[in-house]
Amino acid sequence: MAVLNEDEKNILLRIARTAIERELLPSTQAVKPPMDPPELQKERGCFVTLHLKGALRGCIGTIEPTKPLKVCVEENALNAAFCDPRFPRLQPHELEEINIEISVLSLPREITFKNPDELKRQLKPGVHGVIVSRDFQSATFLPQVWDQLPEKEAFLGNLCQKAGMEALAWKSSRISVKLYEVEHFAEPD
Repeated sequence: MAVLNEDEKNILLRIARTAIERELLPSTQAVKPPMDPPELQKERGCFVTLHLKGALRGCIGTIEPTKPLKVCVEENALNAAFCDPRFPRLQPHELEEINIEISVLSLPREITFKNPDELKRQLKPGVHGVIVSRDFQSATFLPQVWDQLPEKEAFLGNLCQKAGMEALAWKSSRISVKLYEVEHFAEPD
């Protein structure tokens, strides 16, 4: 699914880091990219994930493409650092220790399946991000989550629980499933 070149990836990582720096250190100047590539102007969904010493420190994203990618990255970087309800706000002393990862999403596509086995057959671990929905409950796991949950049943069960459903809800005919792929990249360690 590679769409972005290395320069575009580096610009997005710098936009994300600068947005967080500006919030923590108000004297920081905004980064003005040396170029404004057309690919960064396209509306795309994205997630920004923060890691601190290898552990998750924040992750917020936008699945549907509603804003230019560079704006989406900036907003989600701020939300991952300061608005993820699972974590306290990022603190200035953590700034140098965080690692930023960006995931740019393809458009989600709904899949059809007649039974749980057919659903599992359509999933590609490590490739597909998955969205489960039922009524007003919904949640997603990025494809990178397959690294922690490589078994399809465990992946789907944990995803349903994240959405506030019972773990076996994915076996129900009332569940809706969408798949997407990501192009993800991170700052060097």
